[in-house]
Amino acid sequence: MRPSSSSRATTVRLLTLLAALGLLLAMTIPAGANPGGGPPGHAQGGGPPGHAQGGPPEHAQGGGPPDHARAGGQDAPGGPETVRFGTYNTAFSDPHRVDDESQFLTDLQSGDHEQMEDIAQIIQRERPDVLQVGEFDYVGHIEGVDTYDAADAFRENYLEVAQGDEEPIEYQYAFVAPSNTGVDSGFDLNRDGQTGTPDDAWGFGFYEGQYGMLLLSKYPIVEEDIRTFQYFRWADMPGALLPSDPETDEEGDWYSDEILEGFRLSSKSHWDVPIQVGNHVVHTLSAHPTPPAFDGEEQRNVLRNHDEIRLWADYVHPGRGDYLYDDAYHHSDGEQGERGGLHPGASFVILGDYNADPCIADSVPGAIDQLLDNPRINDRNPPDSEGGPERYEDMNGEEGTEECPAQPQYHTAEFSWTTIRVDYALPSNNLQIVDSSVFWPTPEQDPEYAELVESSDHRLVTVDVRVPTRGAR
Repeated sequence: MRPSSSSRATTVRLLTLLAALGLLLAMTIPAGANPGGGPPGHAQGGGPPGHAQGGPPEHAQGGGPPDHARAGGQDAPGGPETVRFGTYNTAFSDPHRVDDESQFLTDLQSGDHEQMEDIAQIIQRERPDVLQVGEFDYVGHIEGVDTYDAADAFRENYLEVAQGDEEPIEYQYAFVAPSNTGVDSGFDLNRDGQTGTPDDAWGFGFYEGQYGMLLLSKYPIVEEDIRTFQYFRWADMPGALLPSDPETDEEGDWYSDEILEGFRLSSKSHWDVPIQVGNHVVHTLSAHPTPPAFDGEEQRNVLRNHDEIRLWADYVHPGRGDYLYDDAYHHSDGEQGERGGLHPGASFVILGDYNADPCIADSVPGAIDQLLDNPRINDRNPPDSEGGPERYEDMNGEEGTEECPAQPQYHTAEFSWTTIRVDYALPSNNLQIVDSSVFWPTPEQDPEYAELVESSDHRLVTVDVRVPTRGAR
């Protein structure tokens, strides 16, 4: 995790102030990039090169950031802190970039890409404190490119520049790591008689890192406790829904034993990135499961989507995730890293586009209910909007069933045939929800932003929660 360069001057001013007050502050200034080497505690191919220790200068620990209104009123000094968590599939992985994996970085560095300006303006409008960005290409594997070049360019050229009438927004901390997308498996995974196609990668992608993720935070990231699950094997999940060859009577035989020996469950990756809020830690759990589509009768993507969602469901449920191992454990043959899930009582927020609606579309029935009905997860106040239902009616969207009808007020994305709920910001049940929202205004509410949200087929989803400033990890 590395602070944006424009925040370093602010950090220096903070140090001066704290020294004058006679306070003790330990700070480690990042020594630069470390592409190809992960942080202590896990083995990631492009882990964070380090981050400044201590709270972000925009607000004091124990009192909420002052840069956006809080639905629950003013936080009491020393009391719980209201933190806005968000997830936004930006659709930055544009098809025109399939022939040039560096074009994404070029667009970010230009500072004048229209879609990126629009997305940044929406982020500045809603001002989440912690934001998971979907479809943000990983670039750390490209020769001559630093792991954090894309994250830095997005922050410095778009988010920290006023867009429209909005104020700039600064995220001092960031995390990126490799993705399984576009990483060639060497096998014919879809059985079309070819190898080396986007469908034959461990996660669908025209090039390595496409459809990756980015985590941005105003709060410090607890680097030593980061866990990633990019390499966790699908076959190592007990009762995994492995696809079956429809031409045989065998179960789970679509992939050979040789393929399953290396087949990674996560189509991108799964990240547990802890955020420090005062003395309390909130684990941000990010993922972007494969769409339950683009396969055949074997339903390899439908079933994988279910089990990618299940990984987090088991991870947060005490005792159910004992089989899990993180990347550090995998790469070190158990000498480093950890096995098992999140410890009981930990606070967390699940973030990302999970490509599954409770009632409509093609996922395995109950796939997303593994999270929504999980006793450790609080979905009692789902984010909603007025723009979603209006668009749903205009499209004559998919209705669901009598037992499980569509609920367009909660929808977060617009596809060619319907609106749908696929993007989630789900806090643990020990975090009180103050407010939540799908940013999808109607033209009557806000004509400018009703048009701007069309910059992506997904909408920004946020949840405001009260985080105790005291508590365990």
